[in-house]
Amino acid sequence: MQGPLSSLKVLDFSTLLPGPFASLLLADMGAEVLRVESPSRMDLVRVLPPHDGGVSASHAYLNRNKRCIALDLKQAEAVEMVKQLVAEYDIVLEQFRPGVMDKLGVGYEALKAINPRLIYVSITGYGQSGPYKDRAGHDINYLALAGIASYTGRRESGPLPLGIQAADIAGGSLHGVIGLLAAVIQRQATGQGQQVDISMTDCAFSLHGMAGAGYLAAGVEPAMENQALNGGSFYDYYRTRDGRWFSVGSLEPQFMQQFCSAIGRPELAARGLSQKPEDQQALKREIEIEFEKRDFAEWSQVFAGLDACVEPMLNLSEAVEHPQIKARGLVTDVPRVGSGPQAQIACPIKFSSGLPAPRHIGATLGAHTSEVLIELGYNAEQIAQLKAAKVVA
Repeated sequence: MQGPLSSLKVLDFSTLLPGPFASLLLADMGAEVLRVESPSRMDLVRVLPPHDGGVSASHAYLNRNKRCIALDLKQAEAVEMVKQLVAEYDIVLEQFRPGVMDKLGVGYEALKAINPRLIYVSITGYGQSGPYKDRAGHDINYLALAGIASYTGRRESGPLPLGIQAADIAGGSLHGVIGLLAAVIQRQATGQGQQVDISMTDCAFSLHGMAGAGYLAAGVEPAMENQALNGGSFYDYYRTRDGRWFSVGSLEPQFMQQFCSAIGRPELAARGLSQKPEDQQALKREIEIEFEKRDFAEWSQVFAGLDACVEPMLNLSEAVEHPQIKARGLVTDVPRVGSGPQAQIACPIKFSSGLPAPRHIGATLGAHTSEVLIELGYNAEQIAQLKAAKVVA
């Protein structure tokens, strides 16, 4: 079976998380993705624990369904190979700081001259322009500068590191895929490619979907626990008697009525989303008192049959076994060489025509170098010479 993106061929120079997560989605949907890695500067995800059978579980997941070629781009022969590949792989994904790919001889302008249809997606922390374009950063820095961290946390304890990398993935990976596919559609109409500039800080900033609109249009500055959806109302997490947690999102009156009746306090429903912060804090305390009267298992039984926007906070092992997660097929077995399949998170996007089954976990460094060079017309002797000269690995 071919996926909906089976016509796309992507040359992926990215490492770590943002770019590889983007190209994982593309590969899962059928695109042919060829990773170009350095033989001497390792992608740190390859050694990131935990390991399964000697392979980083994160690397095995983020790089499934992709082929891998190892090229030393500091050598002219390797740059020439990239130029040969771009004739066929007419989408490039990279996440170096601005100017690095240019110095290596494989920047947008150099490759565009070879293939005007080239789509060149650059994912960086701060984008290709602006005073911070050359500055180093990580997910936590982008969220801080974009203002998201300023109202994510508790007033007493301050901001908190998120459990996932929101700027990397929601900012870089997902916006990278959106920009790439939009450029593909435009290319189909015009025949021309283009560079797509993805700044993780920009894209994180754009995620201020509600609080940002409120500030820019009405001057309301969001802060920790002062918004309806960030702990400033009863919309929050509540601890059970045995130290577990429940999420309560019963914003609408019909859900609030069900919820308050279930905890034995139907009179609280009328207090709902009062606009006064002190009223909301008092309501939260009443709810806290009720949740502290029962254990997690008891509350799970109470709310299992109610459609009140109240759900238990599950740990990952529990989420994997949840009937909804299982029914949606969000865990899949991926083949690997030398042993049985590895369980991984499946592609979450569903198509009525289906998707191809996962082919393999993330490949070893340079696993497909010889295969790709043969496709480019190199013979065995030439490949051996290139390997001896450490142009490829």
